[in-house]
Amino acid sequence: MDIAIVVALIALLFLVIGLSEPLADRLGLPYTVILATMGILIGGGATFLWRTDITDAFNPIALAILNLPIRSSIFMYIFLPMLVFQVSLGLNIRRMLDDWVPILVLAVLAVVVAMLAIGFALFPFAGLPLAACLLIGAIVSTTDPSAVVSIFRSTPAPIRLARIVEGESLLNDAAAIALFTLLLGFVTIGNKDPDIVAGLARFPWIVGAGAVVGALIGRATVEIVARMPAHPLGQISISVALPYLTYIGAEELSASGVVAVVVAGLSLNLHGPGRLGPELNGQLRETWDLLAHWAGSLIFVLAALLIPRLLANTTFYDLLLVIVVVVAAIAARALILFGVLPLLTALKLSPRVETPYRTAILWGGLRGAVTLALALAVTENRFVPPDIKQTVGVLATGFTLFTLIVQGGTLRRVIGYLGLDRLSPLDAALGNQVLAVALQSVREEVAETARDFGLAREVVRDEAKRFGERLDTAVSKADEAEAILDRDRITLGLVALAGRERDLILEEFRAQVIAPDLAERLLADADRIIEATRAGGRTAYRAAARRNLSAGRRWRVANWMHLSLGYDRPLARITEERFEMLVTIAMILPQLHGFIDDRIRRIHGRRVGELLHELLERRAEEVQKELEGLRLQFPGYAEEMERRLIRRTTLQLEEREYDALTDDGLIGPELRKTLGEEIADRRAANALRPSLDLKLRRSDIVKEFPLFTDLDEGKRKMLARRLRTIYARPGQVVLPRDSQPKQVWFIASGAVEVQTAVHRIRLGRGEMFGQLALLARARRRTQVVAITHCTLLALDELRFRKLLNSSAPIRQAVIDGAARRGVKLDPELFGSDAQAAVEAARRAMQSEPKVAADLAERLRAGQKPAAAPQPEPGTQPDMVSAPPEPVAEAPPETTVSQPATGAMAVDEDIPADAGAARPREPAEGAQGRG
Repeated sequence: MDIAIVVALIALLFLVIGLSEPLADRLGLPYTVILATMGILIGGGATFLWRTDITDAFNPIALAILNLPIRSSIFMYIFLPMLVFQVSLGLNIRRMLDDWVPILVLAVLAVVVAMLAIGFALFPFAGLPLAACLLIGAIVSTTDPSAVVSIFRSTPAPIRLARIVEGESLLNDAAAIALFTLLLGFVTIGNKDPDIVAGLARFPWIVGAGAVVGALIGRATVEIVARMPAHPLGQISISVALPYLTYIGAEELSASGVVAVVVAGLSLNLHGPGRLGPELNGQLRETWDLLAHWAGSLIFVLAALLIPRLLANTTFYDLLLVIVVVVAAIAARALILFGVLPLLTALKLSPRVETPYRTAILWGGLRGAVTLALALAVTENRFVPPDIKQTVGVLATGFTLFTLIVQGGTLRRVIGYLGLDRLSPLDAALGNQVLAVALQSVREEVAETARDFGLAREVVRDEAKRFGERLDTAVSKADEAEAILDRDRITLGLVALAGRERDLILEEFRAQVIAPDLAERLLADADRIIEATRAGGRTAYRAAARRNLSAGRRWRVANWMHLSLGYDRPLARITEERFEMLVTIAMILPQLHGFIDDRIRRIHGRRVGELLHELLERRAEEVQKELEGLRLQFPGYAEEMERRLIRRTTLQLEEREYDALTDDGLIGPELRKTLGEEIADRRAANALRPSLDLKLRRSDIVKEFPLFTDLDEGKRKMLARRLRTIYARPGQVVLPRDSQPKQVWFIASGAVEVQTAVHRIRLGRGEMFGQLALLARARRRTQVVAITHCTLLALDELRFRKLLNSSAPIRQAVIDGAARRGVKLDPELFGSDAQAAVEAARRAMQSEPKVAADLAERLRAGQKPAAAPQPEPGTQPDMVSAPPEPVAEAPPETTVSQPATGAMAVDEDIPADAGAARPREPAEGAQGRG
């Protein structure tokens, strides 16, 4: 074939691609329908020109088109990996992981149900083996994601619903091709009764091995690309090689190449932002968007060229079989959309999908190039019987044409009939108000600009009059529109506020103030807030914001590994990420107040603006509370993280100033390049997040702990090795009720609450709990709950008893705690002084009940307690000592424990029969710290 003709054909194809998009907009049809139509016209026109006797002038071009080496291998090895990789690279993987259940169920179940429905519907009529009928079902069960997703991009559909449909369409292709690969083996060997059990036994390998290959190659690519930051063109070139090497490698292992490419793309999507810069990530996505656009368009045009050839020997009976396939496919998809999807919604695994949207998804299930490529692979296989080849080619092509022409041609009308192309009354009313406010702002700015330009007054006055008429029209529409309830205004204001928060995160990310992986997480959190607020309003906004601050399942797993396996790194990493996230949110939230005053208040009014200010302040207080809790746990690390944020912000401002000086001509390009390299070096040095060493902290905690001050250095080091460090989050039950005491707990930072049937006693830094129940060997009748982020040190019974013998402050703390509780201690543990201390404590509590009650009342009111009077001779001197500064605000019904002086400790775990009777005076739990 002449090279000039080949180049001309390629140029013609790109010309068709370029003109099809505006033509689709003009005709109101899906882009893929126009491409397929153009391909059919080109193929049919070439056939006509070659066979006609009217002229032979175009025979070389017609022959070149008809002889194009269009094979299934071209689709499967060139175009398909590129398409699948780009879709997986462009997904919001963090948000999609939130909805993995409906995505996976819809993708896999939809393909299986469609394959079975079509296969068993064809079996009585097609005269083919069951395996061949199921193969046809697998071929036509793949949907074109671009057509489905375009429905939601052109309508005000929920973002979460669009994401589920897009993920389902991507995995749909992978599942269908995997089933196609499995069933093709049964057809080629001519087995009319395939061994389904043996086939299903191979299926896990096809999918699982493909996923492993994709994950390994994708992760290796991230590591390679991250080590060459100075060569962006080389990085993009490696990304182009990734899907093809992954696909071929998986196919060589008899695994699914499509599954491997999907997983490789998801790996790069998930790990790439944290290792690659924002500029490279943007270049990568732009490059792959263009490549995928070309690949998707070419695969449609080239596949459509084959349609006349595939339908050459079609009979009337074949058309009846096409109708059977159409009915079975639509029924199977309707079963998923109207049967399975509502069930997932009832189980709270999927968002609610309204009936109009489900109808649009049903009618928008277009088939396209993947279906034609799989059918072509069957017709080209010389081991497949001729009758199966003919039937597969005709049915797959006929069904694809039906979806493209009938469903695709009427899709916009169906959307309009369902009302999905119209705004809701609330959105329309809001749009009118926003337009009126925007035009008012424009009029003010235009008036100032006209004065600055010194334009003629007559011209300015005339244009102002015209613009004023437009403004009056917009204001009248806003006044005549349906009134918006305050509840809806608050919801819309919160949605706009969360959207502005998302924009600020993107701005800080582009300025390289926050790291890419953190930006991805914060953007996903902002999206969750937006979606929750749209669905549930103010209550859902607050719940979603709190959920984003919660530690989550990862923290629980990491904490279990820390406690059970002694493996600290996962917990340290999660704590590092949590520090960075809280510091960044605390920086962003104050900037939203200006957005409320400048934008939201002008649209929704002063009352809504004040309420949004209040909600934002509450959220900021919750963030600060979480951050302060971590600062108490890790003060040194908190300082490092804050310094790191200041340095990154300084670098961003410094670079901005250099750019401004360069634009003004005050800095030359050579100097700017030098300064830019210096900033890049400092930014790279500051990019690594400081590492939190949990083991190193334990020795520091022991050294500073008040009760261990009398121990020498050797004993403190040995104690640091014996103690277990435990990190508790707010609300976590540290010691449950009726548990068997096995260890003693020391509070290094934070605060816990000892909850009894009558009292709630708070303990803070420097105090211990659990010691009396352990010494009395009795089950606890109370539970201990963390009320802030806590760092706790746990010591087992044997080592605690040894510590009692070697530490006078520990012995005194236990004696004082028993005295305050009125618990009789074993004289063998402490000698005769223990019983004397108990009796003295009882006399002090009986002689000074008013002092104790006054102290409890002052602590409840948040006042500093007055200095306690000197106790009578013979009473315990520390029973009514003034507590230090409270660790947290106590609720009105809460009483608190004694001070963390290092000489006292309390334990509310001893039952009444474990020692002397428990005192019932109200002042019992009031003698302590707040």
